[in-house]
Amino acid sequence: MKHFKETLYDAVCQEFRIDKLYFENRTKHQHLMIFHNARLGRVMTLDGIVQTTEADEFIYHEMLAHVPLFSHGRAQRVLIIGGGDGAMLREVLRHPVEQVTLVEIDKAVIDIAKKHLPDHSAGAFEDARTNLTIADGLEYVSDTDEKFDVIICDSTDPIGPGEVLFSEEFYTQAKRCLAPGGILVTQNGVPFFQLDELKVTARRMAPHFVDATFYCAPVPTYYGGFMAFSWGTDDTRLRQTDMATLHGRYDEAGIKTRYYNPEIHRASFALPQYILDALSGTS
Repeated sequence: MKHFKETLYDAVCQEFRIDKLYFENRTKHQHLMIFHNARLGRVMTLDGIVQTTEADEFIYHEMLAHVPLFSHGRAQRVLIIGGGDGAMLREVLRHPVEQVTLVEIDKAVIDIAKKHLPDHSAGAFEDARTNLTIADGLEYVSDTDEKFDVIICDSTDPIGPGEVLFSEEFYTQAKRCLAPGGILVTQNGVPFFQLDELKVTARRMAPHFVDATFYCAPVPTYYGGFMAFSWGTDDTRLRQTDMATLHGRYDEAGIKTRYYNPEIHRASFALPQYILDALSGTS
């Protein structure tokens, strides 16, 4: 029986049994594989790193989409950087937004995911509110004149095509693209193993946002405990949105979620002490 070994760090790896291989090839930008695992369903990897699985993708995508959108409460224009599998687009379009621009560098990821991971996008690419752009994410935010209420960076780790999306320049340009009161959120890895990356992000985001912090969620596929999401906005009220307001927005939206709820939303901003110590410079 063939297995896929994901070597995450020098001394740690995890292994997945490949029960059926759907696709494996090198695109213009990266090595792409999609296979079936009996426990996790269909699994997509890029350059040897697991990106998403059918079994637990809902945790990651609900938290990266609904936390900023329900915090904002009135977002009409949303920008997604990355997210070529379509699941982030699917979740954002569950809100009454006017337009969602998705910028993906690798068109092959979209094409292959639509064929072999159809439940991820669930028709989102065909939604009339979707504006699909094949481009480099940093170049897009550097060149566009558009403003967005929420920007979601659904990137790979800071290697390969995703590296520039963790740069000082990206945060600078993303902030420029936010409308007043807008929110930027990004995936920021697993702090237990990637604490230095978290500290770098904190240092690079802090000059650009009045309120720059992180929130967390446990995604089983991403080995090592909690995954962190960065949060940046100039409106300090948004992270403090009260429970009654969150419940009202959640109930009015009528969105059926499997992980996200208003209580999880508020609790996700409570960071473990080792993360707080790292961010404060005491560890």
